Amino acid sequence: MKKCEVGGQAVMEGVMMKSPSGIAMAVRDGKGRIVLDYKKFKTKAQKGTFYGLPVVRGVVAFVESISTGMSTLTKSAEMTGEAIDEEPTKFELWLSKKMGKSVEKVIMGLAGILAVLLAVGLFFLLPQFISSIIFSGSEAPSITKCLVEGLVRLCVFIGYILFCASVKDVRRVFMYHGAEHKTIACYEAEDELTPENAMKHTRLHPRCGTNYLFLVMAVSILFFAIVGWNDSLLVRVATRLIFLPVVAGLSYELLKFAARHENLLTRIIRAPGMGLQYITTKEPTPDMIEVAMEAFHLAMLSEDEAIARVAERNAEIAAEDAAEAEKQAGTEAPKAAEAAENA
Repeated sequence: MKKCEVGGQAVMEGVMMKSPSGIAMAVRDGKGRIVLDYKKFKTKAQKGTFYGLPVVRGVVAFVESISTGMSTLTKSAEMTGEAIDEEPTKFELWLSKKMGKSVEKVIMGLAGILAVLLAVGLFFLLPQFISSIIFSGSEAPSITKCLVEGLVRLCVFIGYILFCASVKDVRRVFMYHGAEHKTIACYEAEDELTPENAMKHTRLHPRCGTNYLFLVMAVSILFFAIVGWNDSLLVRVATRLIFLPVVAGLSYELLKFAARHENLLTRIIRAPGMGLQYITTKEPTPDMIEVAMEAFHLAMLSEDEAIARVAERNAEIAAEDAAEAEKQAGTEAPKAAEAAENA
């Protein structure tokens, strides 16, 4: 089996594939065309540096994944060509003017901030609040309280995933997530990269972000059981947030270990995350896999080749748009002349 260093992420109507040297993205626009984008990217977690040390590299990967995830989602929304239907608020217009950014980017940026606040509220504040109610006036041991708090957080996480899976638009993103996994699985199995071949492969992958998020939840249960319980809700929340990078780093090392080895222990470690992928990935359609493969092929190119490929595709799309505009102008001219005569 081939070793694949490319990892991906589903985006709006498409897939992002990240290689050690760049981030490639393919998105199907409103006219059904596959639009490409590429930018150079190199992780700071390089071997031989402080950021490349075990655990530390996991923290770096965690921060980079959040940053890359938000930026690619914003970019993919632009690439689909879908305009934002809602009128921007006065505050959004004011921010756009002050920051020198487009209204769309401001709106997406605010959405990202709200997403972070929602995550903190759901996975930190809510479990702490529920745990405080459960153990109000209780003399239960500290470790018991911490374990229950962690289990509450895990239940909230799974509930959130199930809710997302019930939303129609999110289900499409989960289908593209499945297309991303099937593409990588097809490559690793050394099959010819075609949608037909990829459809035969699994949509589950041991290095998936779902596995990572589950491990973060699981490791946090054990880690904070050691840190202990504090009766102050504010102190508990602050402690959990402060130690989150350490938990993320440890979880990253566990994920890499479980993905690199094949034995009973690693299968047990991977099992819950692999099970959750039945929710976070859905069976894609062949045209979705076609998009994922475009992103994968682009990610596998050298930087110069990838930039040239994107420029070539952009030129093709611009030519199509120009021809369509010319055709439309040609059909509208006789109508305008006829209207003038009738007037």
